[in-house]
Order: sequence, then C-alpha cells, then structure tokens
Amino acid sequence: MLAYPRTRAWWGLALLVAPMLAVASDLTALFFAVPTLTGDLGATATESLWIVHAYGFLIAGFLVTMGRVSDRVGARRLLLWGALAFAALSMVAAFAWSPISLVLARALLGVAGATLMPSLFSLLREMFPDDDRRRLAIAIMLSAFTVGGAIGPLLGGALLEAFWWGAIFLINVPPMVVLVALGRFALPERRQPQAGRVDVLSVGLSVAGMLAVVSGLQEIVAGTDGRTAPTSSWLPWILVVAGAVTITAFVRRQRRLADPLFDLALLKDRRVTAALLTLLLTGVGVVGLFFLFTQHLQWVGGFTPFIAGVLTLPYIGAQILGSLIAPALVRRFRSSSVIFSGLLVVALGGVLAAGAVAIGTTALLVGAVAVIGLGHGTALALVSDAIISSAPEDRVGSAAAAQEVGGELGTALGIAIGGTVGIVVFRESLERLAPTGLSEEIGAALRSSIHEAFAVARASAGGAPPLVDLVQDATANGFMVYALISAVLAGVAAAIIAVAFGRR
Repeated sequence: MLAYPRTRAWWGLALLVAPMLAVASDLTALFFAVPTLTGDLGATATESLWIVHAYGFLIAGFLVTMGRVSDRVGARRLLLWGALAFAALSMVAAFAWSPISLVLARALLGVAGATLMPSLFSLLREMFPDDDRRRLAIAIMLSAFTVGGAIGPLLGGALLEAFWWGAIFLINVPPMVVLVALGRFALPERRQPQAGRVDVLSVGLSVAGMLAVVSGLQEIVAGTDGRTAPTSSWLPWILVVAGAVTITAFVRRQRRLADPLFDLALLKDRRVTAALLTLLLTGVGVVGLFFLFTQHLQWVGGFTPFIAGVLTLPYIGAQILGSLIAPALVRRFRSSSVIFSGLLVVALGGVLAAGAVAIGTTALLVGAVAVIGLGHGTALALVSDAIISSAPEDRVGSAAAAQEVGGELGTALGIAIGGTVGIVVFRESLERLAPTGLSEEIGAALRSSIHEAFAVARASAGGAPPLVDLVQDATANGFMVYALISAVLAGVAAAIIAVAFGRR
C-alpha cells in the first residue's frame, strides 16, 4: 500500500481538529446554559441533570463498541456518518420544545459523539506511521480537546447574552459540515475486516445497567418532581437492583466470550486497576465540582454567563500548565510520585474552595479552583500513560479503550453526582434555614429547583423574609459540601496510587 502523503496528512489533521474542538466546547458551554434553559423549558431538578449528563453516559457506554465498528466498516466512513448525525442532532437539540425532547437529543448526541473519538485516533495511526510524528499529532488533538473546553465557557456565555440557549448547540454544526464535505478527499480509509464481531448483547447490558443504576440513585436522593421530599416509591430502588443485576450479567458474559467487548484480564494488573480508578474518582470529584462552580458563579455570585466564563479561565489555564509540566517533572521524579503529588494538590484545592465559599470571597474561590486544575492536569497527563505502559503488549488497544471509557464515565458521573448532591444539600439547607411563617405554596416552590427558588425569592424580595439571601446560602452550602467530597475523593485516589505503585 502506498504511504499516505505527509503534507496531506497535516491537512487532514487540521480538518480533524475542528470536531475535537466542537465536542469539547459543547459540554462546558452547556454548563452555563443550565440556569437559562431550565427556566425556558420548565425543567425539574432531575430533568436538568439528565439534560447535562445523558450525553456523557451514552458516550461512555458506546465508545468500545464504536471502536470495534470502526475497524469493521472503516474509520473514515464511521467518522463522517457520525459527524453528519452529530450536526443533525445538534440542530434538533437547539430547537427542543420540552425537557424530555432535549434529554433524548442529548442522549443521541452521545451515541453520535462516541463514533468520533475511536475513528479519529484510528485514522491518526494510518496518517502518521512515524512514531514521533504520530505522538505529535496525538498531542495536538489532546491539546485541541483542552482548548475546546477552555473556549466553551467564553463562547457559551457570549452566545447566551446575544441569543437564546439553543445557539450553544448550533455552534457544533459548521465544523461537522466542513468535516463531512472535505473528509472524503482529505482523509484515508482504515479498515480491519478481521476485527472481532460486536457483541450486541454486551453493549445492551453495559448501557442499560449503568443508566438504570444512575437514574434510580438520582431519583432516590433528589426526588422526581422537586416539589416533595426524596421519593418514597419503590420504582427507583427496583431500577438500582435491576441495574446492578444487569451489570453483573455483563461481567459474567465478558468472562465467557472468546472476544469480549471489555477485556477483564486487564484488571488483574493492580497498576492498571489503580490508574482506572484514579480516572474515575478524579472525574467524579473534579468535573462535578467544576459543574457546580459554573452554577455558583451565576446563582450566588450574580455574574452574567460571559463573565462567569471568564472566571473559569484560571482553572483551564492551570490545568493546561499542569499537563505541560508533568513530562518535565517525570525526568526528575517517578511518574507515580508526580501523580500522587498532583492528587494531593487537588485535595488541597477542594478544601480551599470550601473555605472560600464559607468566607464569601470570589477571588479566593477562583484561585482555589485553579489549584484544583493545576493538580488535576499534572496527574491526568501521567495516569493515561500509566494505563498504557502497564498493560501487556497484546492488550494495549483494550487498555486505551478502557482509559477512554474510564475518563468519560468519570465525567458523566461527576456531573450526575455533583448535581444531585447540590440539590439534596440545597433542599436540606432550605428546610433548616427557612424562617417560620412561609406559606406551603412558597415552600414548595423553593424546593422545586434552584431556578424557581431564585425566581420566587426575588419576587418576594420586597417583603419580610429576605428569601434571596436564604436561597443563596442554601446553594452555597451545596457547593461547599461537594468541594469537601471532591477533596476526599482525590485523597482516596492518591492512597490507591501509593499502594499500587509503592513497591516500584
């Protein structure tokens, strides 16, 4: 086979950067749209959480599957069809008419998004056979993902001040259209017909089990409509049990299959297991905290979406700095020691963030969150390498897929758990701090959602009690509690790394 022309390879890489930027900026831009779209669509607290994290859960559930499909049908073909679906579904999401329609659109966007990453990295191996140039290309793609996350808040904030919330979804359409139009000419095809078949039952078991557990737990702690205490129905508990049984069935099936969807043999190496757990725990802690941080800046800080986006830049910049200094640190210290230290910095930042909210200082809060970003970027840059380098030579591909799933699942769980904890603490604080004499109607409205609570509080601001301060304090309490949870999760991850890599 003729070598892929070098100049054409770099043009193809430039083309692939566009969807990477779009996918990354889509998630962080949506964080700032939650307060606005919640009010416009009348979404309940639970529906608001699903609008945000349905995307991440479906990406995590389908990443390994789409990697296998990419090998069988062709990486370029799957990438272009996935990009076309992503553009179409972004338009559907932009003009969603109800919370449920937006949740469904976001879930389908997750499935489409899962086609992009495996196909993209598969094409890089075809376009850059030289090891050094391929590493540079991969570094450029990962940097594009970080930059996309950085510009998402700014772009989302600016669009929300000029247009309606649906505009944040429309920004995905142009780069995907360009990719579809030019991809056939600028990108090579890569196909492996001998790749193992996709076990459809395993795909269904993994996705159904995960969604059942998460939705059940979310309903148990957050309630179904937000106007009552946490639900007492048996249905959420049945969902959790059914989900756990389904996940167990998935694990048992992987052990029996000659060509499993997920190779459980990877977990026999405690270093791989420790690194995957670290990805998951830090995703839950850091991403959940960042999600609540974007809400806190608007609800409690009173900043516009654009200014709130600007205030997230120190976190993004510190995270990029951490990822850049990690390779230099490894030249002088063991990789596991640098990961361990980075996780301790994350834990310190979580404690500082809780203290900053207690004091009520925005500048200190922004600085504390930046400390988290510095530690997270440093640790994360090396955790992925630890997974790949610790895996046996014949399982490197499976290890890479497990790494992507661990990262995406941690992100999705972070948003789900962070949002749920924020709602639970918010309602508990209202019950504890609310003055006597509130009517039952106002009390129910305050418990409904943070958006409706602020609307009711501001409408009653001229009267006696100062409900705005009450709602702000309850919202801040949710952030403080999760900041401490984030610190604990980072500490647990650091302990896991110390135990797993301690003898090396």
